[in-house]
Amino acid sequence: MPDDELFDRLAEVFRVAGFEGASLGALAEGTRLRRASLYHRFPEGKVQMAEAVMGRVGERFAHALAPMADDPDVRAGVVESGRRISEIYADGTLPCVLDTLTLSGAPETVRAMAAQTTRGWIDAMAAAAQRGGASPESACAAAEEAFVRIEGSLVLARLRGAPSAFRRAITELPQMLLGA
Repeated sequence: MPDDELFDRLAEVFRVAGFEGASLGALAEGTRLRRASLYHRFPEGKVQMAEAVMGRVGERFAHALAPMADDPDVRAGVVESGRRISEIYADGTLPCVLDTLTLSGAPETVRAMAAQTTRGWIDAMAAAAQRGGASPESACAAAEEAFVRIEGSLVLARLRGAPSAFRRAITELPQMLLGA
């Protein structure tokens, strides 16, 4: 099984169950591998699996956020980053692994990796807002508010079973960061 597919399957189990709730049996079932095969790939067990998932999540976010920094048209870059963020969350239908994987029992290494990805996400949005003309303070506040709105909308989508607030947050991301 290719690494991308394996990490996506592991991530799905961690998204639903969190670190503590993701038993080795559930991880084996979710990946369609035997426990022995999982231990062969991840000799340090569940912690190593969670770290691998967080590493993959960090890479996916780096890819998603790149247009905010790279596109000469900052608004177009924010729109494209929003589209890519939406892909990560299957248009708001998947819970946030940054949230669920760091619930109780998660090792400090996993929490630190999630915090680093979160910092990178907020920093990328703040940099885009500054490129769009906001002061550093306003840009940071706008980025934090945008992050909270996107993440909060994922919780709401999970509780309501409808991703409309997430979709609205993604659509309004350019206005949140760059104004009208």
